[in-house]
Amino acid sequence: MSAGLDTNAAAAWLKDHLPGFDGPVSATKFSGGQSNPTYLLHTPARNYVLRRKPPGVLLKSAHAVEREFRVQRALEGSDVPIAKMHILCEDDSVIGSPFYIMDEVQGRNFDSPSLPGMTPPERGALIDEMNRVLAAIHDVDITAAGLADYGPTGNYYRRQVDRWSKQYTATQTGDLPDMVALMRWLDGNIPPDDGQRRLVHGDYRLDNLLFAKDGPRCLAVLDWELSTIGHPYADLAAVIMQWSMPATREGRGLAGVDRAALGLWSDQQFIDSYCARRGLDGIDSFGFYLAFCYFRMAAILQGVKKRALDGNASDPERGLQLGQYVPQFARAGIDAAKGIS
Repeated sequence: MSAGLDTNAAAAWLKDHLPGFDGPVSATKFSGGQSNPTYLLHTPARNYVLRRKPPGVLLKSAHAVEREFRVQRALEGSDVPIAKMHILCEDDSVIGSPFYIMDEVQGRNFDSPSLPGMTPPERGALIDEMNRVLAAIHDVDITAAGLADYGPTGNYYRRQVDRWSKQYTATQTGDLPDMVALMRWLDGNIPPDDGQRRLVHGDYRLDNLLFAKDGPRCLAVLDWELSTIGHPYADLAAVIMQWSMPATREGRGLAGVDRAALGLWSDQQFIDSYCARRGLDGIDSFGFYLAFCYFRMAAILQGVKKRALDGNASDPERGLQLGQYVPQFARAGIDAAKGIS
């Protein structure tokens, strides 16, 4: 047992199923993640990364490492940078839950979007690359990639609002009138389907990207747990939502930061560059998409809080800290809804 992972059991299975794999194996758990526990596997020949479902009772559609594996394998050779996928184990009996193995990607990861210690041109180049990769995700030909059935047909926001409302209710730990009001507003203001059916990441932000050590090139997009086929503006609005949060370790936002002085992009510059890359004239009623993202993040963090209270979170202490932000996201969602054009 190493870092909460039965490395002997994992190694025995991998030796039989993954060509070239051999032990002994030790594991180091990556810190900070609140969803699927992730480990760096050390072997004499090379390192791998193992990502698994967490232990305990899980919501039906949550923590689908099988979907993560599928989408990243489908993106190999595309303009979307991903880690190489090796093998998926769906047998619960091996280590207690399904898991997959992928390459270790040695790159730079940034927790803070203010990018401390960098020059203004370096910051601008990284944000430009973040913008490029987002547009690349949304330009994937889902039929050619074999992902046409990766998400249901129909109105993406209708099914997402329904899904996250149910999951919020299932993990609710107290009364939060703002969240109730936000769910009701979204339920009654879902825009008509405009026909955009694209691959969406579902949790696209700077700290889910790995960059080259010697420049702004993105090496891998991580954490595809919430990916599906849906509407691309949800990913775009999620970036803008994240930047509106406090510039703290937990908030990981840019509130109060002088972006121009640091060489960071404004919200509108990011939106305009994204639209230019995708050949769009602009985006109407952006406030709805922003309100939706605040709502979804509030529901996600409520689930994190509930798992922490139940004792099966990946990092219980941090899970409780993040759970404190649920009211703030719900209130921000109400404000975004009020400001819709």
